[in-house]
Amino acid sequence: MTDKSFLTDIKTLRERARKHIENGALTEGYTADRETVVRLLNEALATEIVCVLRYRRHYFMATGINAQSVAQEFLQHANEEQVHADQIAQRIVQLGGEPNFSPEGLLTRSHAEYVEGSNLIDMIKEDLVAERIAIDSYRDMIRYLGNDDPTTRRMLEDILAMEEEHADDLAGLLDQLDG
Repeated sequence: MTDKSFLTDIKTLRERARKHIENGALTEGYTADRETVVRLLNEALATEIVCVLRYRRHYFMATGINAQSVAQEFLQHANEEQVHADQIAQRIVQLGGEPNFSPEGLLTRSHAEYVEGSNLIDMIKEDLVAERIAIDSYRDMIRYLGNDDPTTRRMLEDILAMEEEHADDLAGLLDQLDG
């Protein structure tokens, strides 16, 4: 068995830390293509913003016998999607990028669509479709990142878990109302 050292010696760590100090958390050890990661994160940011807007509309437009409980679910999801958007924007800045909050081109940057839905069932279905798109998008991004950017990967894995929970919630609501 060979003695395999995986740690960089302290002197080298200290020297590298002093180089390019203006890059903040982005050190020489960052191996992902930063520009591609920032682009992907801006697409994810646009997707989250579109989802917040759609969920908020659905919250206010929900009507019918089951509307109150479903509207509360819409509001909860909207608030959680806003948290995701904030996390993504913060990570973009940490990577030396700029989060794109511009409404211009928002729908073309977003992976999800903004479909209003004409009734409660349609709203739930459209939100479920958007969650399924987000789930696949985040899985693709996580696979792309691999071990090149573990911080972004972990953040996306946490968001993915929440998106899967949202999809499960919506599928359950659909079963209750449609069945």
